[in-house]
Amino acid sequence: MADIAVVTNSNCALPAHLIDSLDITVVSMYYDLGYGRLRESEFDGDLDRFYRELAASNGDATTMPATVDDYLAVFQQLLKTHSAIVAVLLTSAFSETCSNARQAAARLESEGRGGERVVVIDSAGTGGHMGVQALAAARAAAAGHDRLAVIERVRRARQEVRLWVLVETLEYLRRGGKAGSAAAWIGSALDLKSIITIESETKAVERVRTRKRGSERLVELMRQRRVAGADRWFVHHTQAPEDAQQLVERLGGLFGTKPLLVTEAGPVIAVNYGPGSLWVGGLPGIALDGG
Repeated sequence: MADIAVVTNSNCALPAHLIDSLDITVVSMYYDLGYGRLRESEFDGDLDRFYRELAASNGDATTMPATVDDYLAVFQQLLKTHSAIVAVLLTSAFSETCSNARQAAARLESEGRGGERVVVIDSAGTGGHMGVQALAAARAAAAGHDRLAVIERVRRARQEVRLWVLVETLEYLRRGGKAGSAAAWIGSALDLKSIITIESETKAVERVRTRKRGSERLVELMRQRRVAGADRWFVHHTQAPEDAQQLVERLGGLFGTKPLLVTEAGPVIAVNYGPGSLWVGGLPGIALDGG
């Protein structure tokens, strides 16, 4: 067991085998399809049913952050067996996630229960953007690095990772108040697909006429990232397995390596980005593994 515990949120897009092998603790986010708050960690995996219910929610579906009490329970347990906790969490621009975790740590510190040993890091992202930062932290912790070194590894990964998302519609982001600068595109009479990036908040990149062109642009953006020095990459999606697999094949040839992760995102990302979204990202291996 690593001396430093690593915590992240359930919308990190990391596959279960990485979470388990690196002993990453995942704190669940919540979603509501109109009939009550549900923990993402308790989702049964029936995505076909989930998307039917999402479509039937008529825009009422929402997501919510983990609560202060959720973090209190997790931190208390981990502090019993670890010298410190590094929590790599969802961007503060999207929710109160980091604030809630910091409140939990402050409460534990005020009660003399070790809260000063908890470090909360705003990932400035979501999905794989956040996930690879947690992965960097967990690998550093597993290698025996101390708290400061683990924090530095996260900082470098956060600085270097880039992510792009092709979305079928901006409507889901609009409903959740997460459209950012892409909000200027909402309401256009043109039926265009949007490519966005996430740098603390949602930022518009460009619009394309077809999904095929959007996928091509994702590959082109990743090619530029490869030229800039990125040699680690990832793909995830919402209800678009065939398109995601095509991207994996294209990017595998471009990078000459296997992806860090290829996953289908769960309910929290799906509620916010809708079905059919494609996510790609990359960073230099030195930012992930040190050196």
